[in-house]
Amino acid sequence: MQNFNDQLSQEQTNNILDTLTEGIVIFDADRKIVYINGVAEKLIGQSRAGAMGMELTRFFQPDPERELIPLDPSGQVITTRSRIFSLKTASMDPISMAVVVAPLEGSGGILTLSDVTTTLQNQEILESVPDGIFTVDRQWRITSFNQAAEQITGWPREEALGRPCSEIFQADICKDQCTVAHCLYTGKPVTGNSTILHRKDGTTLPLSISASPLVDQEGTIIGGVETFHDLSDVTMLNRRPNRRNYGEIISKSPAMQRIFEILPEIAASESNVLILGESGTGKELVARATHQSSPRCKGPFITVNCGALPATLLESELFGYKAGAFTDAKHDRPGRFAAAEKGTIFLDEIGDIPGSLQVKLLRVLQERVYEPLGSNHPVTANVRIIAATNRDLQNLVQEGLFRDDLYYRLNVVKILLPPLRDRQEDLPMLCDHFVKNFSTRQQKEIVGISEEALNILTQHNFPGNIRELENIIEYAFILCHGGYIQPEHLPEPFAPRKKSAGASSGTGAKTLEEIEKQAILASLERNQWKRLATCRELNISKDTLRRKISRYELEDESDFTTDDD
Repeated sequence: MQNFNDQLSQEQTNNILDTLTEGIVIFDADRKIVYINGVAEKLIGQSRAGAMGMELTRFFQPDPERELIPLDPSGQVITTRSRIFSLKTASMDPISMAVVVAPLEGSGGILTLSDVTTTLQNQEILESVPDGIFTVDRQWRITSFNQAAEQITGWPREEALGRPCSEIFQADICKDQCTVAHCLYTGKPVTGNSTILHRKDGTTLPLSISASPLVDQEGTIIGGVETFHDLSDVTMLNRRPNRRNYGEIISKSPAMQRIFEILPEIAASESNVLILGESGTGKELVARATHQSSPRCKGPFITVNCGALPATLLESELFGYKAGAFTDAKHDRPGRFAAAEKGTIFLDEIGDIPGSLQVKLLRVLQERVYEPLGSNHPVTANVRIIAATNRDLQNLVQEGLFRDDLYYRLNVVKILLPPLRDRQEDLPMLCDHFVKNFSTRQQKEIVGISEEALNILTQHNFPGNIRELENIIEYAFILCHGGYIQPEHLPEPFAPRKKSAGASSGTGAKTLEEIEKQAILASLERNQWKRLATCRELNISKDTLRRKISRYELEDESDFTTDDD
């Protein structure tokens, strides 16, 4: 205690150490207690005066294979990480204790004690749930791994703890769409994402995953927690009829829900896939989601727009060429099929490829080989083919513009994407999705689209489908500077005509209070007047929401209660 007394009195030292939330035990070179603070008194059930001079082994029962006080060869105390020991109190009741040991200058050391009995009880609860759960620190090292996580991933807890989560939780999203990383960077939870897990034994499982940040008492993010469950059981899929997304695809329409249900099975196969749909319906998103959920997800995903290149260039683009195949071909150049080796190639606008190239593509589908331009040696293609078109291939076959044998080779698995006009129920959630994306990208405080503007959009036929809707929202972001997107922010022909100078201005521009009231009301309605969900969406506290409801007299517009979701 001499080091403390050099600057502080004994009373001052005691007062400072008694304010700590952890137990403090200071010992000398003989491992005898020379000081304990108030928290330590309560933990061990012994007064400060009574504990003086007692040996540490009187209270601590470490594992026989581990020393409570680690020493270096010279006998000095070594700082160690927190380890769990059983502390035996004066009443002989054992308490699980996290102990951190640190040396003091000269001799002896200091123990910092934290009661982890409650934590261990919580761990017992986590062990009983069927969902896999693991936590990571800020360096992505796994800090806990429950029993269900062991069963689902095939990794024993002893091997998982301390390792980077990407080594254990080998999923397609670990590369650039990590769910835990997203929640750590944004501080917001992520729910209901889909992915394919590669288990330790090499088998794969479709999973639904969610993640949330872990924060300390001061609100600082110290890590993350991820929960996941197996979707391979068909009954599990049947219990999730209202799934809102698959990969980057967002929808709640019945037609898309049926596609969501079969996509995991399609992804798990090696069959060719033909995606049909109008321009802008999201054919590439479906192709990418299929690849990312497939056993080939660690391989490349190569996209080729067959309608964007002339026939003379498309063949060399697909199959590559050898040096000397044509003028200026001084070096070998691999094609897109070579680039997609062990992965997936997405042939968009497949209906536009010329007849001469259809024959060579058919050979790839039938024999899994192709020949680069200028070569007589076939090259094996270990590539899955996903094709897409907005044209009617059956009509092209009848007109003699598309080979029927190629059509049937491509049409092993067919996915027909509905146009946006046939899934009007998706319009609000797609608008919200694009608003959030553009808000983040353009750093604008735009919280959504007004009911008036949304009603205008619902009357539109959307020949350009989802791509057209995205362009409309992007245009609105140029004119809208905050709050809600209004009809006047929409492009022609959606925006209302401007009134002449002599015309009445009507209601005029909305005040900030009116915009805020409309934002809160719209959020409450979207969330069926559930306050907790509304608070999460608006990123405000319950007290703030309660005050706003009272201020804007919104309480009488619904009979909702103060329940949580």
